[in-house]
Amino acid sequence: MAFLKNRTSVLIVGGLIVLALLGLVSSFTANPAGFIQKIAIMAIIVLVIFFLVRKFSNSSPQKKEQRAFLKAAKQSKKRLQQRSGDTGQKNSSFGPISTLKKPKTKRKPPAHLTVIDGKKGKKKNRASL
Repeated sequence: MAFLKNRTSVLIVGGLIVLALLGLVSSFTANPAGFIQKIAIMAIIVLVIFFLVRKFSNSSPQKKEQRAFLKAAKQSKKRLQQRSGDTGQKNSSFGPISTLKKPKTKRKPPAHLTVIDGKKGKKKNRASL
């Protein structure tokens, strides 16, 4: 029964494609300049709609990832510039004394993690598998 449903849908879609091709050929043979003009206008309209949708759609995950990457790159660039700027000032103002002092290490804030309790006490029965 499923074979018949698939066959009928293939026949319907194939028939529509054949009719569309016949319409395109007859339109092209009757008025080639008008046919080319209509195709060009349709292509321009499709391109305009495509670029408008692409420009105004902000929900694509690739754009979000790209923005996050650019933001992280800017932050790391700032950090590197601040570090290199700070070390350059210390070395120039204090001279060799600054090389003897150890730089202060910043303490990172503790990570706020939560513990998820599971069934740790229950052992699996390997014989049932």
